[in-house]
Amino acid sequence: MPAIGKIPENIFLLSALDVIGETIMIADSSYTIRWMNTEACRLMSEVAPLYGMSDCEEMIGMSMDSFHTHPQHQKQVMQELTCTHRTRITIRNQVMADIVITPIMNSGNQPEGYVVMLMDVTMQAEEQKRSAQLIKELSIPILNIWDSTIALPLIGEFDRARTDQLVATVLTECADKKIDYVLIDLSGIKEFEHQIRYQILMMTETLNLIGTKCILVGISPKLAMSIVELDRKTPIFSSAHEGLKHIIYLQTK
Repeated sequence: MPAIGKIPENIFLLSALDVIGETIMIADSSYTIRWMNTEACRLMSEVAPLYGMSDCEEMIGMSMDSFHTHPQHQKQVMQELTCTHRTRITIRNQVMADIVITPIMNSGNQPEGYVVMLMDVTMQAEEQKRSAQLIKELSIPILNIWDSTIALPLIGEFDRARTDQLVATVLTECADKKIDYVLIDLSGIKEFEHQIRYQILMMTETLNLIGTKCILVGISPKLAMSIVELDRKTPIFSSAHEGLKHIIYLQTK
């Protein structure tokens, strides 16, 4: 559906674009930057030193090609645009953003210019920190499976740092949510090496201090043969189903 209605005569269109709060620039048909709103000027003033410039004012009149490693490829993309184009860009390995380019078409269906928006802008260091935190969270999956009960599947390799992070995360989860039982699922572990043994002992002993009991499940025959010197007070079951049945029994007896 085309745009409808009429902009009031007392509202200047560029002023309306300026108060949107997004980073907005307008380029002409030759890809020359002609206008930036206040938010775009703020961001580009931070980016300007990466290109040897002092502030955003120096970018007015510049070609958008100046910001691309492969300007010919970018020109081809722009020439073929008939609708909004969105992609993820990295500026000088410092700033990451989603760039949204929309052609302004004339009555002959030819581009007269382009509206360029930079959205979800983050500094590279912030993005790396966020990604590292996400990976850390995904590497410690905690599943709520029953009343006051969580399951903790152990997957992959564990070094001392990951083990310490795991124990700290599970301890916080159990304390905050008053967890009574933790099912530690070892079905993803092929060999019961020293680090895994250390991790389980750390887990059981630490959680015992706050009144949370650990139950080992997913023990294969091969893994069972390699388990030695484990706290014999820790219940062990071949499957999570059997371990959960044991917990339900303890809660209802």
